[in-house]
Amino acid sequence: MFVEAIEAVDQFTRPIHFIVRYYGGDYIVPGTGTLFFVNDQGCALTCRHIAKQILYASTIYENYLKFRAELRAFDRDPGFETQRIYLEKKYKITSQSPIRILSHFVNCFSSYKSLAIHLHPTQDLAIIQFRDFGTKLYQGHARFLKNSKQIKQGKYLCRLGYPFPEFTNYKYDKHSGDITWTTQGRITTPSFPIDGIVTRHIGENNNIVGIEMSTPGLKGQSGGPLFDGSGIIYGMQSSTRHLHLGFDQVNREVITDGQRQRVSNYPFLNVGQCVHVDVIKNFLREKNVTFHEAD
Repeated sequence: MFVEAIEAVDQFTRPIHFIVRYYGGDYIVPGTGTLFFVNDQGCALTCRHIAKQILYASTIYENYLKFRAELRAFDRDPGFETQRIYLEKKYKITSQSPIRILSHFVNCFSSYKSLAIHLHPTQDLAIIQFRDFGTKLYQGHARFLKNSKQIKQGKYLCRLGYPFPEFTNYKYDKHSGDITWTTQGRITTPSFPIDGIVTRHIGENNNIVGIEMSTPGLKGQSGGPLFDGSGIIYGMQSSTRHLHLGFDQVNREVITDGQRQRVSNYPFLNVGQCVHVDVIKNFLREKNVTFHEAD
C-alpha cells in the first residue's frame, strides 16, 4: 500500500540527531527528531518542540558556563556546598536540567552557513530555512493535499520518521568536560514508518488544527510527514495523546507462571496527533515560503 509512497517521501525526509548532557552527569543521552523539505530552496518543516531545542541550545550552554565560572571561584572555600546550592537556584539548574545540547542535520546538505527558525505561535510547528548551503543531499520535496475536505474518518495514512536513535558517533571529553560529535561509530539512524486511520479531527477556537490517528506517533517521529498511498502530504506528526480507556483493574488476582499474583492495570489508548495540512500551508504562506500542492 505505502511501498512506493515511502520510497518517494524518504527522498526529502531527514533525521535530526541530538546529543544531550544533563547537569551532574557525564553520560550522553542520544535523541532524534524529523524534518522534511517543502521546496528546493532549503526550507523544511519540523515540530516547534524540536526546533526550540536547536534555537535555545546556545542559551542553555551559556547559562551553564556562567554558573560554572561563578562556582569555580569557591573551589577551595569551606562554604562551597552552600554556594553551589545558591548558584543552582540563581541559574535555575537542577539534576533534570540539560546543560549541553548539540544537534546535527543528517544528509541534508554538504554544508550550510546559517539557518533561520520560525516558530508557529500556537501550534507545534516550525519552519527551518537553511541559508548559503552547498550541495543539496535531498531529492524532491513535499506535495501537499490541495483540498483538506478529503481528510475523513477512516482515511488510511502513513507517517515516516526516525524514532530509534541508533547513531553512536559522539563522546564525552573528560579533559574539556564537554560532549562532542566524532568521526567514529555509526552515523545513521534508520527511518521507520507507521500506518493508521484518521479517527478524529482536533479543533481549537472553532478551527480544525490537527488530525488524530489510531496509532501513536513514536518518539523521534515528531516532525515527520503524514501522507497517503500516493505520497501526498496530509499533515505532520506532532505528539501522542494518551486516552484513558476506563478498563481499570485494581488489585486483581491472576495466575501467572503457576503463581497467584495481585496486579493492577490502568490501560490507555495511545493515539497520534498531527498538525493539519491547512495549518501548515497557512504558516508557509505567512512566511512567504514556496510550497507545492498535488494536482
